[in-house]
Amino acid sequence: MLYTENSISSSSTNACSTQHDNEEFSMPATHVIPGAHGYAFEVKKGMHFRVVDLKGEQCVDLAAWVQATGLREKLSMAYTRYHLHGTTPAVGDYLWKNNDEPMLQVIDDTVKVHDMTFMSCFPKMYEKEGIKGHRSCAGNIAEVMEPYGMNGVLDVTDPLNIFQNTPNYSLKPLGSSKPGDYIQFRALKDIVCAASCCPYDLRGFNGGKSTDVAIVTGVPATDSI
Repeated sequence: MLYTENSISSSSTNACSTQHDNEEFSMPATHVIPGAHGYAFEVKKGMHFRVVDLKGEQCVDLAAWVQATGLREKLSMAYTRYHLHGTTPAVGDYLWKNNDEPMLQVIDDTVKVHDMTFMSCFPKMYEKEGIKGHRSCAGNIAEVMEPYGMNGVLDVTDPLNIFQNTPNYSLKPLGSSKPGDYIQFRALKDIVCAASCCPYDLRGFNGGKSTDVAIVTGVPATDSI
């Protein structure tokens, strides 16, 4: 199925919400991330989750860590690029962590355009543009991961930039996702994830305005388009 704003039932809209319990997601649960904000959530090994673009042209930074490792074992774009020979992850491919083990598997993908090269946008990026106080993906991830022990933006790892179409480092409006598009993952470890609804709105990027996305956890393994 493709998602629409009307079909998404928000379980919470708190921009800084985190989910700390170890509840098994026997039923799908949805959290809407307000534009330019972040969300942290836990996923048990074997469970599926989706990142859904509700309005289109919105990039999402996704970072992940293995639980109970003190944020040391983490999703690594460098290791993933190495194993995928630099190509964009396709359905069936694995995303790797920094001790050379697969961490996530791509199960379904309606967009198939993502980025593994850019860091999260960060406060100094906007300050150098003359903009103070602008939200950033690094700030969002640090904010929602603070309860797990993260200590500011310098602890943020390079993310998978979901739905980001930036060939040759082209930060300009080349949107790839449409309303209702999503990517679905299977967790290969007990993990905690952080997703940032990218606030970068300069020069038409993200459609010129950061908009809401949804995280759907507990997706049935047999659920497909």
